[in-house]
Amino acid sequence: MTPTRLWQHHLYPGDLARLSQVRRDLRTDLAGFDEDLADTLVLCGSELFANCVKYTASGWDGRVVRTLWSTSDRSLTLGFTDDGLSGGVPEIPRSRSSDEWGEAEGQRGLLMVEKLSTAWGYSPLCPFGDLGAHTWATFTLTR
Repeated sequence: MTPTRLWQHHLYPGDLARLSQVRRDLRTDLAGFDEDLADTLVLCGSELFANCVKYTASGWDGRVVRTLWSTSDRSLTLGFTDDGLSGGVPEIPRSRSSDEWGEAEGQRGLLMVEKLSTAWGYSPLCPFGDLGAHTWATFTLTR
């Protein structure tokens, strides 16, 4: 699908100290949108950026690219592209019991993104190697 609006991509060093800049840039880009929607995108964007830094080569002196686009006047899609080499894919652990979720100290972020977004997913940058993944979440605009 061709974007109807595409915001400028942002490139960040893979460092959690850059999270405040990621949030500021996203708030700037979302100026004029519903405040609750902007808060939700900032929260989910913080999680997706942190995952890139914590679980991929982006956090080992790499970088993260942030994208934001709409394909209609009804939704926004926020994405983050990492440097890969994690050996895995973004996923929500589905086999945990309620007690295990209650005791878990991590891996709740994508569950939050799933609950707050209309849809989320990922796509590898390259089909024949772990050279990075683009993780995205789509959010419905309310009128």
